[in-house]
Amino acid sequence: MSSVRGRRGGSSSDGRRHTGRAPRVHSTRPVRTGLRTSATSRPGQRRSGRRAARTTGGAPGRRRPLVTGRAVLLGGLVLLLALTLAGPVRQYLAGRAEELQQQLERQADPAYAERQARKRLTYVLPGDRLVVVVDGETVEGDAGTLPETAADPDTSTWYDGLMESLSDADGDPR
Repeated sequence: MSSVRGRRGGSSSDGRRHTGRAPRVHSTRPVRTGLRTSATSRPGQRRSGRRAARTTGGAPGRRRPLVTGRAVLLGGLVLLLALTLAGPVRQYLAGRAEELQQQLERQADPAYAERQARKRLTYVLPGDRLVVVVDGETVEGDAGTLPETAADPDTSTWYDGLMESLSDADGDPR
């Protein structure tokens, strides 16, 4: 606190801190005297009386309820929400189970597995004709074989073109 006083230009003559605000005005209400004989005027001591009885549990005949009205209302809302959502969730799960069962039955069928292998993996049976489109040209051949094409002398691989462009950039013409 001394640092605060030092910053504000010294301590006041009455020993109070000055905060720069206007002082509080306390209400002046009449003080009751003689009602409590055992009450002290010291602020640090606890008074006996009504407050002490309230902290020990209140009146002996009154108990706090275990379940309040708000808890009952909240429980009712949760129960209503659960009952409202139970039907649609049950229907969704039943439909999902039926769909998965149909998918399992389909995959157990050898004809379905063969169709999927031909469609997705381009598998062919021996003796079938395979048509593959390579670089926009249709190439026909037996299953599993592609006819050999004559290599153009002007056609080079991508890495040959890369190496050629690097050597040209370095200034080493071939």
